[in-house]
Amino acid sequence: MLKIWGRLSSVNVQKVIWCADELGIGYQRIEAGGKHGIVSTPDYRALNPNALIPVIEDNGFVLYESNAIVRYLAALHGEGSLWPVDHQLRAAADLWMDWQTTMFNPAIGPAFWQLIRTAPEKRDAAVIETARANAEKHLAVLDAHLAVHSFVAGASFTMGDIPVG
Repeated sequence: MLKIWGRLSSVNVQKVIWCADELGIGYQRIEAGGKHGIVSTPDYRALNPNALIPVIEDNGFVLYESNAIVRYLAALHGEGSLWPVDHQLRAAADLWMDWQTTMFNPAIGPAFWQLIRTAPEKRDAAVIETARANAEKHLAVLDAHLAVHSFVAGASFTMGDIPVG
């Protein structure tokens, strides 16, 4: 059975769970990260030397990085649905997965850290505002794309929609 290490409050773990649920894959989730700890133990670092979540183990195969996990699960269990057979549609899905990682996350990340992970009295309003403006700029690109496409890769829901969603 697929094992997924991570806490549900992590957006990266949520991506993996969403993908597994979309594909109807049974899994065992193991609480890790945040208040659950585990990630700094030698056993966990053997799975992911970065000491981050999520991590999956699938019949002895270990993989970390949420978008890589989504791609793996989609390729293994979702050919023709989450994993487009058409190479151009698959490339479009990949494009938006990479956009989420390289464009949107760096833009919104500082606001997340300030608003969620920083005590209210230590928050920096200027950092939050800059992040909001940057995120809005990138979301305008996504909005323009979705104005003419039902989903990020075209007419149907794919693996690309999960990280963006």
